[in-house]
Amino acid sequence: MIMDRQSVKKPLLSRVADDVKKTHFYVSLAKWILKFIIWVIFIAWVALIFLFPAQFVNQLFEKYIQTTRGTVFGITGSIFMLFSGPILVIAFLAIVYLLITAKEELPEKKASKNPSFRLWTFPVLVDGPFGVVSATEFIGILLFVVYVIWAVYAYTVQILSSVSQFPFTFEQKSISAGGIFLFILDRFLRFCQSRKTVDIISAKCLPCGTVELVLSKPASLRYNALSFIFLQVRELSWLQWHPFSVSSSPLDGKYHLSILIKVLGEWTAKLKGNILNSSDAELQKEEDEDDLLPQTLMTASVEGPYGHEVPYHLMYENLILVAGGIGISPFLAVLSDILHSLREGKRCLLQNILIVWAVKRSNELSLVSTIDMESICPMFSNRLNLEISIYVTRESEPPLEEGNDNKAMNAPFCSASDRCSMSVLVGTGNSIWSGLYVISSTIGLVILMGLVDIFYINPFSISSWWYKGLLFIICMLASVFVVGGLVVGLWHLWERKNASREEGEDDRVKVGKMQHNSNVAHKDSGQNTLPSSAQTYYGSRPDFKEIFGNISEKWGRVDVGVIVCGPPTLQSSVAKEIRSQSLRRQRHDPIFHFNSHSFDL
Repeated sequence: MIMDRQSVKKPLLSRVADDVKKTHFYVSLAKWILKFIIWVIFIAWVALIFLFPAQFVNQLFEKYIQTTRGTVFGITGSIFMLFSGPILVIAFLAIVYLLITAKEELPEKKASKNPSFRLWTFPVLVDGPFGVVSATEFIGILLFVVYVIWAVYAYTVQILSSVSQFPFTFEQKSISAGGIFLFILDRFLRFCQSRKTVDIISAKCLPCGTVELVLSKPASLRYNALSFIFLQVRELSWLQWHPFSVSSSPLDGKYHLSILIKVLGEWTAKLKGNILNSSDAELQKEEDEDDLLPQTLMTASVEGPYGHEVPYHLMYENLILVAGGIGISPFLAVLSDILHSLREGKRCLLQNILIVWAVKRSNELSLVSTIDMESICPMFSNRLNLEISIYVTRESEPPLEEGNDNKAMNAPFCSASDRCSMSVLVGTGNSIWSGLYVISSTIGLVILMGLVDIFYINPFSISSWWYKGLLFIICMLASVFVVGGLVVGLWHLWERKNASREEGEDDRVKVGKMQHNSNVAHKDSGQNTLPSSAQTYYGSRPDFKEIFGNISEKWGRVDVGVIVCGPPTLQSSVAKEIRSQSLRRQRHDPIFHFNSHSFDL
């Protein structure tokens, strides 16, 4: 009987394995087909834009206009379809691609894979007005310059006699309508998300003066470790929105998200002052044993999180993270994400990690203690080779601890509303709803354009192009606000339904406090608790030539991902050394792939 049962189980297991392989094959095939179609459409669109100034293309364009002049949408619709249609089709196909890859795991490790150069991670220009420019970006700049020269030549030299007669009317201006329409879609969705107030679960002023905020989020809102948000605090300003990198991993907890804010200006100074005042008020309340004193009110609004759809930091076997000052914030999220993946047995290719962190003062070292590596993944050193090199540039030796107040200051806040978390009305929040929002708004635009042409423009013989342009813009706004707004409203109802279900399953406030105490809040100790693998160098700056040279000797012929987060000078220094290492690379040396994690407003 036992043999019979085992013989029955074996075919079932093999059948399940075959089904998994077939499913993976079909998914990979679908992704490849979508990528191929997207690239074909994009190359064809770029070729059309590039060759448009040519005389033979203009002749074909005139024939196309004459052929489609009598359609419902007229000349405006024909030009919109020719120049903006490909961009919208690419957007639709991208939505399908994201839906397919939403639940797909990272690719399996290939043992015989050789390191290879990638144009988008190879820095070509490291100093200049554009900052660090990769090979792909450099090719794009060259193509743009060539196109401008070619267009100027075609329009001024070849047809110099007819420049004054060139019909640059709204027909030609509608070429850029697709980009304007996508911009309106994005701004309206961001406006809807930012109207909601968000609970601040915890606010803390760390010993180095950096502020840590823990914000409430729904479990359905997903993000990657290298994400960022835009934050507004209404008690400080109703107009100012500031971007901050997320310092927590999505695996830290379902109901919270953390950010670290360095005090650098008036807005951040006010935020720190409010936290310290609230902390002092709480201490006074405890001393007076008066529970009737009101708590400080702080109202926050959030846009995002935004970032890469794919956690590309998990796709390397070897990773170098270079940070300057508060630039360590996103790398804390990356490190936490990696440790959680190891603990939970998720697919993770990483074997070696080197963190290079440059700070001005040693009191900034307390930022590392916001993540407790051993509690996240005990004995992680057996599975991951982690090295941390810290450079304190403005101190020649470790400071004395006597008389230093290194305790963090917690601040309790009274939320503006009960259990109010971040809104999922964001493009990265739900691929299905965001896809329906884009597609329905586009269909609404086509229908509105047709109705305006049939019932207004044609019957009343409207010929003024500026007026037609105004009607076109009104159609775009109406399609987004009315048709897209209806989808956003249904999306909001779906969010509320899920939120009520989550409240029934879990106590949001209780869970938030537990997560804050165990995962987010760091220990209030008199010393900075650094990992055992960390080495601190005082009075020196990182020598990237020596660092990358040692890595080349130790790690050998492999792909190494390098992610940099810091000031432009730091990024330029790292990019210059990577370019130098790549140009004089020997066969047995690694290939470094440069990735910049920063954003400028």
